[in-house]
Amino acid sequence: MANNPSISIGVLTSGGDAQGMNAAVRAVVRSALHLGATVHAIFEGYQGMVDGGDRIRAVSWDDVGSILHRGGTVIGTARCPAFREREGRLRAAHNLIRHGIDRLVVIGGDGSLTGADTFRHEWSELVAELVARGEIDEATAQRHPALMIAGLVGSIDNDMVGTDMTIGADSALHRIIEAIDAITSTAASHQRSFVVEVMGRHCGYLALMSAIAGGADYVLIPENPPPEGWEDQMCALLRNGRAAGRRDSIVIVAEGASDRAGNPLNADYVRQVLEDRLGEDTRVTILGHVQRGGTPSAFDRWMSTVLGFDATETVLSATPESDPVMIGIRYNRIDHAPLMECVQKTRSVAQKIADKDYEGAMALRGGSFTEMFEVFRRMAESMPSVTPPTQPRRLAILHAGGLAPGMNPAVRAAVRLGLDLGHVLLGVRGGFQGLIDGRIEELKWGDVEGWTSMGGAELGTNRQIPTIEQFYSVGRALETQRIDGLLIIGGWAAYKAIYELHRERDRYPAFKIPMICLPATIDNNLPGSEQSVGADTALNVIVEALDRIKQSATAARRCFVIETMGTYCGYLALLSGLAGGAERVYLHEEGITLKDLQADVENMLKSFEGGRRLYMAIRNERASPHYTTDFLCRLFEEESQTRFDVRQDILGHIQQGGNPSPFDRILATRLATRCIDYLTQQLAEKSTECAFIGLSEGKVTLFPLKEMADMVDWSYRRPKKQWWLGLRTIVHAMAQPSKTTTHKNKASRSK
Repeated sequence: MANNPSISIGVLTSGGDAQGMNAAVRAVVRSALHLGATVHAIFEGYQGMVDGGDRIRAVSWDDVGSILHRGGTVIGTARCPAFREREGRLRAAHNLIRHGIDRLVVIGGDGSLTGADTFRHEWSELVAELVARGEIDEATAQRHPALMIAGLVGSIDNDMVGTDMTIGADSALHRIIEAIDAITSTAASHQRSFVVEVMGRHCGYLALMSAIAGGADYVLIPENPPPEGWEDQMCALLRNGRAAGRRDSIVIVAEGASDRAGNPLNADYVRQVLEDRLGEDTRVTILGHVQRGGTPSAFDRWMSTVLGFDATETVLSATPESDPVMIGIRYNRIDHAPLMECVQKTRSVAQKIADKDYEGAMALRGGSFTEMFEVFRRMAESMPSVTPPTQPRRLAILHAGGLAPGMNPAVRAAVRLGLDLGHVLLGVRGGFQGLIDGRIEELKWGDVEGWTSMGGAELGTNRQIPTIEQFYSVGRALETQRIDGLLIIGGWAAYKAIYELHRERDRYPAFKIPMICLPATIDNNLPGSEQSVGADTALNVIVEALDRIKQSATAARRCFVIETMGTYCGYLALLSGLAGGAERVYLHEEGITLKDLQADVENMLKSFEGGRRLYMAIRNERASPHYTTDFLCRLFEEESQTRFDVRQDILGHIQQGGNPSPFDRILATRLATRCIDYLTQQLAEKSTECAFIGLSEGKVTLFPLKEMADMVDWSYRRPKKQWWLGLRTIVHAMAQPSKTTTHKNKASRSK
C-alpha cells in the first residue's frame, strides 16, 4: 500500500511521558510520509481520540522537524476515564473513521497498550453500531473493517517483558547518575551517607543499574527483597567501606522496595537505620519526576527512531487478520512479540512480587537482570581477602589503544573483585611501554575508590603495539614481575598486541600465561562485541555537540559538515546521524562517489529552495581519502551560489572526553567481572588459554583468541560483521520524503 495517500495512520502517546517519545513520533510521521501514506497525530492520547476535532490533526514533514532533542511528548498525554467505557471508545472509533484512520501506532505503557488491544477487539462491533446509528454509511464501514495496531513501549522503568529496553529508560538512568555523581561529591566532603530513592514500583531496573553505575554500597529492589536481618548486613558493608578508606556511602532504594514479608521499605526507614546503627549523618534524596525530564540520551533517540520506522512499516503492511505486535529491541535488533502476551507477562511480575514469589519475578526479568544483580552483590561485598592464599596469584592490568571513557570503571571492578578472590592486582602505567619500563604498582582496595564516575584512564594508555624487537623486553617484564595473568583493556592496539604475543608463545615462554582482552574504544570496531566500552559516551558527546550546532544555525540558512572519529568504522557517524537528525551520513563502508555528491548537492539545493534552514551532513573521518571534510565544504559552498552558508566542524578528541555514561559504566563492570573470573578459572585449571570478551546478542561471550583472525578485516581494522549497518536505510527515510520507496524493505528487522 505504499504511495497511497488514502491510507492514513494515527500516532499517539499515552500514559506517563518518557524521553524519546518525540523521536518515536517523528519517526512514525516521517516514515509514513516517506512511504507515501497520510499520518495524523492524536493529541493528548486517548482523550484526544475521544474528543476528536482539532485534537486529531494531519501532520507534515516539517511539523516534526525540531522535536528529536526534546524531552516529554509534544503531542501530549492525558488520563482518559472516558476511553475505559464503551461509549467513549465508540466516539473514538467515529473520530478515527472520520479521518480515514484504521491503523494506529500507540506509544505508552502496559495500560495504554491494553486499551489499544481492547479497542481493536471491539472495532467491528463499534463500526457496526455507528452504521446502525446512521453516523457512518455502509460503504465507509466496508473501507475500515478492522483496526490494525503496533505498540511501542514508552516507560522510564524499563518494566516491559519482551524488550531489552523501553523508550525513556536510558535517559532516566542518565538523570539518576547525574544526581548520584553530584551527591557523591558532597557526601565525600562531609563523610556522609545518602539514601537515594528512584522510580520503580514493580521494577528495580533503575535502582539496580544506577547502583552499579553510581558505585553505590547497597540497593533495594522489588523483585529480590533483602534477606531477614538485612539491616545488619547493610550496616556492616558500609562500616567496612569506611574502614577501607571510603568517605561516602550511597544506598539506592526503588520506590516499590519491600522486605521478604512484603512490608514497604522506604528511604526514610533506611536513613533511620543508618543513623541509629552507624551514628552517621544521613540524608535522603527523592529524585521524583526529575527522572522523566530533560533531553533524551543518544540511545533513546536512535532506538526510538528505529522503533518508530519499523512500527510504521508494520501497520502499513498489516491486514485485518494481523495480530497486534509489540515492537521492541532485542540484542540491538528490532524484535516483534505478541502484544498482549508481553503485557500479561509484565503484569505477572507484579503479581509474583505480591505473592512473594521473588524467584519467579527475577526469572521473568530475564537472565541479564539476574546476572547484573549478582554482579552488584559481588561488587558491594568485595573486600580484600581476610585469609589470602599462601602464594597469591599476581594479575596485571594495562591499557592499550586510544582513550575510552569507561576504562576506569573497568579497572575498579577488576581490582575490587580480584582482591576479594585473594589475588594481587598490579596496575601497569602507560600501556606496554610502561610494562617494559617497569612502571608497575600494586593496587589496593582504596586506590580505585571513586573511579566509577571518572573519565580518562588513571593508568594511562597509548597506541603502541610491541614490536618484534620488544618481545624479549615484554617477556622479561612478565617474568621479573612474576605476572601470572594479564587483563588488557583497550581498542585495536590491545587486540593486535595480544594476538601477536599469543603467536610468539613458542619463542617466548613468558607469554604462556592466561590473557584476556576487554573491548574499550569509542570506535566500536572490535570483534566479538556489538558494543565496546566508551562508544556510548562518545555518541552522547557527539549528539550533544550536534544539538548545539543546530541551535547555532537557527538564525541563518546553513549547511554543516561534521566529522566524527571512528577510523574505518562508521558506527559513530551513522548512529549520531540517526540520533542527531542528520540529512546525510558518509561512511567508509559505503565510500563516496562523484555521483553520490552530485545527488547530494541537488537534494540540498532543492531542500533550501523549499524553505529548509539547516542541512546537516556527518562524515566518518576515513570515509574517503580524497573527498575530505574540507573538500565537501568547498564543493557545497561553491554550488550554493550564496543561497546558504557552509561550515565544517571536526569534533576531534572531545569525543574521547567526559565522564563515562551509565551504559559504559555498567558494561565495563559487567565485562571486567567476567574477565577476572576467566583468569581465576584458567589459573585454577593451570591453563594458559587466552581469549577476548564481548557483548554478543545480549550476552557476555568469551571467544578463544585463535578465532580472532577469522572475525576481523585486518586492512580496515574492523569486524567483518557489523550489526548497525542494517540501520542505514532509516537515515535516508528520516532525511526526505520519497515517492518511490516501498515499505517492503525489512532490512532493519530481526525476528
